Amino acid sequence: MSGSQVPVAADLAATDDIGWAVRLLAVTPTHEHRDPELLRRWARAADAFGSALAPVACRARIVEHDGGLELGLLARYTSRPPTVELYTDTIDLAERVVDVRGWRDWYPPGSVRAAALAHEAVHVHLHHGPAKAALKRALGHSALRLGRLRVPGHVAGAEEVAAHAYARTVCGLGRSPLLLTAALAADTESGTAPGTTPPPARDARREN
Repeated sequence: MSGSQVPVAADLAATDDIGWAVRLLAVTPTHEHRDPELLRRWARAADAFGSALAPVACRARIVEHDGGLELGLLARYTSRPPTVELYTDTIDLAERVVDVRGWRDWYPPGSVRAAALAHEAVHVHLHHGPAKAALKRALGHSALRLGRLRVPGHVAGAEEVAAHAYARTVCGLGRSPLLLTAALAADTESGTAPGTTPPPARDARREN
């Protein structure tokens, strides 16, 4: 998205949380030519799954440092050893973006860090427990069918959607962190982010 195409705040907020989830899936590799209605069904299923998850404690080591602006990350989970990294510089920038865009009612002070941690806690939860299989079943995507036998398939990006929905719910946010991620990307690409002009912030990457 070029600077001249960056949506204004009202345009970003006009897309609902499911709409942002569909966009996330649409730009995920393997989904380039998927039916938009199928992506919407998956987005709704993943959002509902994440929203319904019981609170989970983060069972990984948590470290906080800067460097997120350079990487374009708010947070990241790595599995060897299990570690959640929270990037304080990007979190601080996101808090400033919330103020500039007038979204404080949706994202109370301190909620960006809380949501980033909650998001990564779900990735830890899905990586180490049976919940990943439950998410596959909830999505209803089949990798293989042999008569009555159905093997649930992986849907790339669905875990991200579920993690964002969980963070929105458990942190009591008015909107999904996906909207804030979109605002960070738009503002940094256009050079209008308050106080800095780094590369666009992206959803957390995981290294396994």
